[in-house]
Amino acid sequence: MSDSSLSPLLALVKEKGLIDDLQYEEVLEEHKRGNKPMHQILQDFGIMDIDTQLQLMAEHIGTEVVSLRDRQFSPEVIKIIPSNTARMYQCLPLEANDNTVQVAFADPLDPVRIDELGFVIKREIHPVVADPTQIQKAIERLYGDDGESFSEILKEIGADKNLADEAAAAEDTDNAAILADLANEVPIVRFVNLVLFQAVQDRASDIHFEPFEDEFKIRYRVDGALYEMAPPPKNLALPVVSRIKVMANLNISERRLPQDGRITFNLGDRTIDLRVSTLPTQFGESVVLRVLDRSAVNLEIETLGFPKYLYDYVLDVINRPNGIFVVTGPTGCGKTTTLYSCLRRVNTIDSKLLTAEDPVEYDIEGIMQVAINESVGMTFSKSLRSFLRQDPDIIMVGEMRDLETAQISIQASLTGHLVLSTLHTNDAPGAVTRLVDMGVEPFLISSTLMGVLGQRLVRTICKKCRTPFEPTENQLSLLNLSPHDLGDKVFYYGRGCSNCNDTGYKGRKGIFELLVISEAIRSLINERAPTVVLRQKAVELGMITLREDGLRGIFDGDTTIEEVVKYT
Repeated sequence: MSDSSLSPLLALVKEKGLIDDLQYEEVLEEHKRGNKPMHQILQDFGIMDIDTQLQLMAEHIGTEVVSLRDRQFSPEVIKIIPSNTARMYQCLPLEANDNTVQVAFADPLDPVRIDELGFVIKREIHPVVADPTQIQKAIERLYGDDGESFSEILKEIGADKNLADEAAAAEDTDNAAILADLANEVPIVRFVNLVLFQAVQDRASDIHFEPFEDEFKIRYRVDGALYEMAPPPKNLALPVVSRIKVMANLNISERRLPQDGRITFNLGDRTIDLRVSTLPTQFGESVVLRVLDRSAVNLEIETLGFPKYLYDYVLDVINRPNGIFVVTGPTGCGKTTTLYSCLRRVNTIDSKLLTAEDPVEYDIEGIMQVAINESVGMTFSKSLRSFLRQDPDIIMVGEMRDLETAQISIQASLTGHLVLSTLHTNDAPGAVTRLVDMGVEPFLISSTLMGVLGQRLVRTICKKCRTPFEPTENQLSLLNLSPHDLGDKVFYYGRGCSNCNDTGYKGRKGIFELLVISEAIRSLINERAPTVVLRQKAVELGMITLREDGLRGIFDGDTTIEEVVKYT
């Protein structure tokens, strides 16, 4: 990713020679952490105050700086830009005449956004520069909660006869120009923007667009559970999917083969990446967007919620010169985030780090990241082979899928490299058996594997509506507990409130089990002992299981009995 795509403001400051190389690197690093907007970082580092920044941007695009401090806003002008559009583009209409609107932008250096906005509101835009903090406050004050709601925009689209006719006419065509025109219809652009904006606001990790015979569904996944939105009319499936394909630079006329792409957009101060996957189904293309919000993911080991013993162990393992460390669990349980956090910790100037991932989820400065592409023959095993000729210290393999990948990983660790990887197994001891089943010799596993971390993500109870309750004997028996085991422990659940969309849950936390490969476990691996035996021995030696770690979460009032029973 180029620096200018990260921040046009920083690129401009550098181009004008107002920042030295060392400061530039520091600012870039801070910005990639994703916690603060660029204008704030430049002030915090003492490089340039906000007034100078605004002046610089205004001169660059040939416009003026306006102050919003004591300004009176006309309700008629404010209405020109709908609420969610104003929030999405972080802009505010100030004055309007027949066909032109004067608009203050938080990021006036992005010509694409200015063009897109003009297209959405069907007017010519005259951009001006204003303090982003003032813009943000004014949007909150002037638009309040009157977000353009799903129901309003759906009603509007439902009543749009021309749009329905165009969509019906395009149903059987693969003419790219006709589909592109349909995808760029104003109501469609507004609708898709609203769906994306809403998803990011609700902290969704995935957005599903699903065409069925009689309906077109949109669902969000929040904290691991799917929620359905009000469904749009069925005839919108093609225009909406086409719009997403246009945004992701996919082939809009190819509807018979799956395609993958990426969309990057700025939402206020944050950069949101969306990974796009299309799949042809019986009733049209199904599209899933994975939301990668850099500001929502903190890749520091401290934030993973490891208990103390685990935190110390992981720090020790990732600083060893060689060996293999495996993280296991089902899809979407945070394995990649855990490994990224480990890599961030050991990403120092004196280490060479290489990763093979399918696909690369987050770009991390200073690490060589390789995207696996099986369709052109770039497999995990092939990339790993070339890795060893690149003189790395630490290698991360996205997933050990086959014998060849596992063997090269073992070879790498025997020749003095630290290897981090993931496996899809139900628990930590199961990882050993999976490697044996793949065909890896047990003596190679026992001599290279240092530890296996099993993990799950359970939903945490909403802090605003957390309520104590008395569990029934039935609930306790699910956890193999009796009322005598409880003492004075309190159980909680979430009643449901506006803060958590009436679900009772907000956010997720990890629960973990760690299998340390000790001498006793090594002997069992060499004897090809089954998972059950490995598990019994590990528990005997003090392994805290996923279920026990889940109990810790229940007793701390972080999660519920249902969540722990469901995931362990």
